[in-house]
Amino acid sequence: MSIENLLALATFALVTSISPGPSNVMLMTSGANFGFARTLPQVLGITVGFTSLLLGVGLGLGALFEAWPALSMGLKIVGAAYLLYLAWRIALSRSIASDPAASARPLSFMESALFQWVNPKAWIVALAAVAVYMDAAAPWVSLAWMCAVFALVNLPAVSVWAGFGVGLRGFLARPGRLKGFNIGMGALLALTLWPMLR
Repeated sequence: MSIENLLALATFALVTSISPGPSNVMLMTSGANFGFARTLPQVLGITVGFTSLLLGVGLGLGALFEAWPALSMGLKIVGAAYLLYLAWRIALSRSIASDPAASARPLSFMESALFQWVNPKAWIVALAAVAVYMDAAAPWVSLAWMCAVFALVNLPAVSVWAGFGVGLRGFLARPGRLKGFNIGMGALLALTLWPMLR
């Protein structure tokens, strides 16, 4: 892969990783409610989950959805249902958890990684990346570069969203503010479904 293509890929990875979407909304909410250390497994899960999705699409998973549109519709339904469940869970969260033993918790590494497989934005980004940056003359090499670049760019980009949430903790220390924030973030997460449903 040429330097120009690598720079273009890195720019694409940065813009798509740092722009608002379901995972980033959840990270900001988690950072605000649980702090950065407890949100770190979620950050890592998003990066690993997306990279594995990108690898799967590059290996031909995207072609299955073109061949069988019912699979695509099924994925949309499962993804939408899970995203709405997470939005509800966020909206009901009511206190900043400073006690590690508290029953409320951020998403785990595995939950975050698996969520990428039903995340509409993640699928759109992975399909676009493979369509634009996969070199037919050297598919394995270009796929390896794509996965490496996305992993390296995605990790700090999504960490920024968790950091935004952490920065809001002082402001949200009052229960009324936190309640409004969590309801707003839950609603915003649900609204991220709109592009998929059009």
